[in-house]
Amino acid sequence: MSIHIEAQKGDIAQTVLLPGDPMRAKWIAETFLEDSKQYNDVRGMLGFTGTYKGKRVSVQGTGMGIPSCLIYCHELINDYGVKNLIRVGSAGSYHKNIKLRDIVIAMSASSTSGINNSRFINADYAPTANFDLFMKAATYAKENQIPIKAGNVLSSDEFYEDHYDSYKKWAEFGVLCVEMETAGLYTIAAKHNVKALSILTISDSLVTKKTTSSSERESSFNTMIEIALNTSD
Repeated sequence: MSIHIEAQKGDIAQTVLLPGDPMRAKWIAETFLEDSKQYNDVRGMLGFTGTYKGKRVSVQGTGMGIPSCLIYCHELINDYGVKNLIRVGSAGSYHKNIKLRDIVIAMSASSTSGINNSRFINADYAPTANFDLFMKAATYAKENQIPIKAGNVLSSDEFYEDHYDSYKKWAEFGVLCVEMETAGLYTIAAKHNVKALSILTISDSLVTKKTTSSSERESSFNTMIEIALNTSD
């Protein structure tokens, strides 16, 4: 067992889906996985392992924000030998043409977090997706006529910013949407030479002010999960 995950060695698959919401983890396990078994409920961060099309897959809630996400990623990689980490999260659109429930795959992640400042003094590190996982996700989406957007996303440390319109500067430079974990996920995956990808569903729009409900975000983003499960090694 690790500090925050009470699984035994072998309880967790080499591929793990990472929703921020632990209840989404439960929904994914119950909806998509066969013979799923819960291996974790420490601090309410539910984790499950089952099979999808004959492959072992785990799903682990990470909580909100880079610090929380990194705790679980670190332990999954270092204590349980996980090789493929696929975030399945929600995001806020920065553009009018990126609408509710659209799928965004993060090729890279800008950030307002200072998480890498102590590693790269007077320099900017660019967290990016694993190419193999990205190509698998994009190919699956194309073959199954699933529209996707792909590009740079923003991993923000703040959900409620002082200046609402600050998103417009990021949008001006092509950033597609905002979420809270991807930059940390891509960084730790690169550090440990494992694969990571972030697949996001647009849950609200900073442009149109439209939004989905908490229950919708918890248990109705099926397309994102389908892509993630068919991307896993």
